[in-house]
Amino acid sequence: MSHTSTFDPTRVAHLTGRFAPVTEEVDAADLHVVGELPEGLDGVYLRNGPNPRFTPVGSYLYPIDGDGMLHGVWLSQGRACYRNRFVRTPAMCAEEAAGHALWGGLESMILPGPDQAGEELANTFKPLPDINVVEHAGRLLALAESDCPFRMSPELDTLGKETFGGQLPAGITAHPKIDPVTGEMAVFCYALEPPYLTWSVIGPDGTVTSGPTPVEGVTDASMVHDMALTDRFLVLVLAPAFFDLDAAMSGGAFLAWRPERGTRIALIPRHGGPVRWAQDEAFWLWHIANAFDTADGHVTLDYIQWPTLGLGSDIEGGGTGGGDSAYQGLTRADINPEAGTARRVQLDDARVELPRIDDRSLGRPSRSIGVAAGSGRTDLISGEYDALRWYDLGDNITAPVAQMWNAGDLSVGEPVFAPVPGSPAKTSGFWLTFATDRTDGTSWLLVIPSEDPAGGPVARIRIPVRVPLGLHGVWLPTEE
Repeated sequence: MSHTSTFDPTRVAHLTGRFAPVTEEVDAADLHVVGELPEGLDGVYLRNGPNPRFTPVGSYLYPIDGDGMLHGVWLSQGRACYRNRFVRTPAMCAEEAAGHALWGGLESMILPGPDQAGEELANTFKPLPDINVVEHAGRLLALAESDCPFRMSPELDTLGKETFGGQLPAGITAHPKIDPVTGEMAVFCYALEPPYLTWSVIGPDGTVTSGPTPVEGVTDASMVHDMALTDRFLVLVLAPAFFDLDAAMSGGAFLAWRPERGTRIALIPRHGGPVRWAQDEAFWLWHIANAFDTADGHVTLDYIQWPTLGLGSDIEGGGTGGGDSAYQGLTRADINPEAGTARRVQLDDARVELPRIDDRSLGRPSRSIGVAAGSGRTDLISGEYDALRWYDLGDNITAPVAQMWNAGDLSVGEPVFAPVPGSPAKTSGFWLTFATDRTDGTSWLLVIPSEDPAGGPVARIRIPVRVPLGLHGVWLPTEE
């Protein structure tokens, strides 16, 4: 089917303004710094996000559609340099040879024939490694929603598709979780055909040590964006967002929200045993902050809760302070593996998304959570935020202490934690995020101290190109 006659990319909010793609690849040294860069920050901040190489055809659905582009800021001895590069999949290279887009967005189902893309790529779906970026076992990976990642060089050149020695040919999730104690990376992958959901473990040396293993009790194809990891379990939250290819082929939505099915939470034992399921009322989550085991045998899950799935113009509820009264914000679920129940408590109703912690605490109790937030202004589009918010998950967990920094004219992204090397305190470090000025389109990397985040950045690094808003990043310290 084709949507080319009705699709107008100039009317898609996420292709304009602060979200508009950039096409120039840039190298720049000695970036201008306002303030002073902390001497202890030595490494690279990388962020991946949707960035169509050519004007999309057929449809465009943020944040899933779009070519990947990595933006890197290298920090060392108080100085900074920058580089950005596309994730050059074979499909994108074919489009570059043609000089225009050959594949339509996911909703349009436009696939090129052999005369356009060659026999090997004809009638295949385009890889979209534009969601996240991680490093594990010496591999720097640009991650897709549920597909093979692409391996990148330290200089951000594309090295090719990563199948982990052919053991994970279907790919992995966009949000793997790396255990800071064992060095293992846990992953999952959903599919449109059985097995609909599988999980795997990749050892610290990069070898697949477990899986892909089908998740017992999954009988439909559904979308699962994020996951969590504890000492005992891999945690997957299956909201009732089901793929409907028949509807997509006839011009309808390819994801159907069926709240009557409720939301199920799978606790998958990392070291063997049957899956433990917890059933709950329908809710959606994009991102999980953290999870950990408790002394009573339960699992605590901290995440951002939404009443329903949103895509495109409805993605992540926008950055404003208003909206659906059912929005629940930062939420904690107490999951009982034996009873199969989940008791949810709202921790804060502020409009927030993109939660991050100090990754050294992943799978264990973490005191601090950083999020992108809305200050309450109403002129931001969906998925855009103009503040950062931090939660201190102290003893009074039902009322966590929250601090906020209003970014003013800056639209900010996901905050990533960069610890101070050698510091014994898990909270000692800096929060890093890209930000774009809504008045002139300039982009900055903000460096915000964890000891006083509400005080704002101690340094702002001017980026020589505008960095489109969204999505996920990582801090990779220089190895000593």
